[in-house]
Amino acid sequence: MPDVFADLVGQDEAVATLRHAAAAAAAVLRAAHPAAVGSGQAEVEGQPGVDPGAGMTHAWIFTGPPGSGRSVAARAFAAALQCAYGTGCGECPGCHTTMTGTHADVRLVVPEGLSIGVGEMRALVLRAASTPSGGRWQIVIIEDADRLTEAAGNALLKAIEEPPPRTVFLLCAPSTHPDDVSVTIRSRCRVVPLRQPPAAAVAEVLVRRDGIAPDVAQWAAAAAQGHVGRARRLARDPEARQRRDAVLAVPRRLTGVGAALDAASALIAAAEAEAEASVAEADAAERAALQTALGAGGTGRGAAAAMRGAAGQLKDLEKRQKSRATRAQRDALDRALVDLAGFYRDALTMALRAPVAPVHTDTAAMAEAGAQKWDAEGALRRLEAVLECRAAIEANVKPRIAVEAMMLTLWKG
Repeated sequence: MPDVFADLVGQDEAVATLRHAAAAAAAVLRAAHPAAVGSGQAEVEGQPGVDPGAGMTHAWIFTGPPGSGRSVAARAFAAALQCAYGTGCGECPGCHTTMTGTHADVRLVVPEGLSIGVGEMRALVLRAASTPSGGRWQIVIIEDADRLTEAAGNALLKAIEEPPPRTVFLLCAPSTHPDDVSVTIRSRCRVVPLRQPPAAAVAEVLVRRDGIAPDVAQWAAAAAQGHVGRARRLARDPEARQRRDAVLAVPRRLTGVGAALDAASALIAAAEAEAEASVAEADAAERAALQTALGAGGTGRGAAAAMRGAAGQLKDLEKRQKSRATRAQRDALDRALVDLAGFYRDALTMALRAPVAPVHTDTAAMAEAGAQKWDAEGALRRLEAVLECRAAIEANVKPRIAVEAMMLTLWKG
């Protein structure tokens, strides 16, 4: 089995930083609690330049564009901290359970809705203050930390300011801009910047790890613009490729106002359908589990009374599921907009005769025709319209309004 950092694609500098920090963390434990760490720590002890505490801190922020591997880096680092050897070997129980999500001292927060609330954060901070059951570290991984509400951020800030002695916080966010992470939280964390991995590195991982044919892997890596997860989805999921084809057919459909509005409706409907399919199974399972816990199917006055009193809990569940569905719809729509932006980027580079490979090789001829029709300035305006639509939706503009405005701009230029 490869070590825990094997799937962190094209991030050599970040991996070196995290390896050194993990070794330093192991040295801290060895110095403070020699009986609490395994005998395998002797393999770390002789490493040159590894001093207790050097390179290690209690709070980290992983930043980078979508698909760069922020959550992969955080989980791999957590595994290295829990590793019996302090190296992230990938074979010991600490590495294995962390990477599979079953380690008792590693808590992963993945926001399903539009935000992470203060109640959830307070409960998490309280649990994170407990002593590690395995004798190493209590670790909290927060994916999409930019979705923390202001109150949730304040609750997290207090924990970071006064951290328990063996607790580590790992935050993932697009950037350290104040819109993503508060200045006060940023000032108390060490930042690990990640970059968009090159397409060749993504293709190599798809071939090595997923057994995908090299030509398919190269196409998917280029089409996904360095996003490892999207590249894997395109390479393995025919429905994902069909949705992409439908999005890339949009530019030739824009023949008038009516066609532009129809294209907007089709794009919204496709995102809604994809989101509904992705959450339907989880929604049904959660509702069934809650109803069972509340006594559904039971008999007698007690069971009936319990179900009558369950209305509030069912309503809360429906609210959470609605928020998750909204998030899923926006994520699906954003993936479509990224593909559309790639098309207009290709048209722009062709209009400028820039010596770069196209993102979408299968629509290169259509992009070339667009470049001749619009010239560089027109292609740039259309690209900016797509990027502005993404920003508007992220700022909570109604998706239909934002997409209709974008489509009209793409038609008019």
